[in-house]
Amino acid sequence: MPGITLGDTVPNLEVETTHGKFKLHDYFADSWTVLFSHPGDFTPVCTTELGAMAKYAHEFDKRGVKLLGLSCDDVQSHKDWIKDIEAFTHGSKVKYPIIADPNKEIIPQLNMIDPIENGPSRALHIVGPDSKIKLSFLYPSTTGRNMDEVLRALDSLLMASKHNNKIATPVNWKPDEPVVISPSVSDEEAKKMFPQGFKTADLPSKKGYLRHTEVS
Repeated sequence: MPGITLGDTVPNLEVETTHGKFKLHDYFADSWTVLFSHPGDFTPVCTTELGAMAKYAHEFDKRGVKLLGLSCDDVQSHKDWIKDIEAFTHGSKVKYPIIADPNKEIIPQLNMIDPIENGPSRALHIVGPDSKIKLSFLYPSTTGRNMDEVLRALDSLLMASKHNNKIATPVNWKPDEPVVISPSVSDEEAKKMFPQGFKTADLPSKKGYLRHTEVS
């Protein structure tokens, strides 16, 4: 994809939101953030997604992670749309801010463009406290997000960061399951870093590169 991508710093734009004006880096500071975009207000899939974000807000709160929405309409339109979102998602309140982008100037700067539709997309960036993009999802207009996968991916990033990116999470990983040790870590280093021990898979190649360990 063109534009900012994994490892790049999100531009420090001043944005107008349903919670007032602020600069992005000020919002990202000292926490992880899930930044998610939508092509426009009062659209069906997006209504379900913003409702799901509100419903899952307690899960993000538990992890100390902020939410930040973005849609290509003005603040008043967002506030009117929130009434529909909350009515559809019973018992959930939209407490996170939603950025206004009525002129579609912010969306391209955040690389949240759908190359098929050639316009605003339903994209999602997970941004670290350093304002850098750690993970991105780009969904076509026909496919809604899977919130459990967003949480799973976030948990993976948080776990890897906690261990200085010396571990990675294998396929279908979930919290409390074993992780794998990075190939950059030698066995001797691994013994010091993971005193709980690790298991090396016995593979036909006899190369000891697949090592699992338990971490918390």
